[in-house]
Amino acid sequence: MRLNGRRESSNVDDRRGGGGRKFAGAGIGAVIIAAIIAWISGGNPLEVLMSNSGTLLGGSQTEQSYTPTAEEEELARFSRQILAGTEDVWTQLFSQMGREYEPPRLVLFSGSVQSGCGGATASTGPFYCSADQSVYIDLSFFRDMKRNLGADGDFAYAYVIAHEVGHHVQYLLGILDDAHQAMSRTSKTEANKISVRLELQADFLAGVWAHHDNKMFNSLEDGDIEEALNAANKIGDDYLQKQAQGYTVPDSFNHGTSAQRSRWLRKGLSTGDITAGDTFSPSYNAL
Repeated sequence: MRLNGRRESSNVDDRRGGGGRKFAGAGIGAVIIAAIIAWISGGNPLEVLMSNSGTLLGGSQTEQSYTPTAEEEELARFSRQILAGTEDVWTQLFSQMGREYEPPRLVLFSGSVQSGCGGATASTGPFYCSADQSVYIDLSFFRDMKRNLGADGDFAYAYVIAHEVGHHVQYLLGILDDAHQAMSRTSKTEANKISVRLELQADFLAGVWAHHDNKMFNSLEDGDIEEALNAANKIGDDYLQKQAQGYTVPDSFNHGTSAQRSRWLRKGLSTGDITAGDTFSPSYNAL
């Protein structure tokens, strides 16, 4: 991605090391990614795979000795720039809808963190909490994407952030709350299907962001789209379950298959049209 000279968002709370310091500067649904990481680490991937995408691991933020590496500092700067790009794009798109965009806060943490939705650890992966309208990420996740999933590249990392911001867009539009209410009234299997619809729409919205960010800043370079589509493929429920256990359990899918995630991300990228991302009206098998 071309990011030289791009501004960094100041809407960032840097809590790495448990210090909770504010950073002044500018600037997937990833619970399932933890399954493959747990498997590689000798843990039980089914405990993660069978959990709901909105469920956060218990615990509390702990003080720890932490000195960021130069690579992590560069990733922090990169994350602030991507967040700034989402602010610019969604402010414009919301304005076109006659609405005001209220950007989410980005919380950088290391190891564990306390969010408005409860405690979480790095193994939870990046997540969005509507209770405090914040996106949480431990930057080591990008390292794990590369090492454990073979998903690398700046646009792949940007896709992860944009996906979580997509959940914030869903929250502002009332989609997230409606979906969560519907999930609470139905069976686990049906709730997982609603979760898949939410996650695929967030993938689509990440693509919409990238489409307009490129129009604004000419940000995409050769190979960028392939990086993001590769990441979407590697975090499909079917791909991760096959890697972890050799077979799939479709009723436990809560993010979508590799094909679905790639398709909806590509649709957002190609159209840039927020109205083309209805993942709730089509039949489930047609997603």
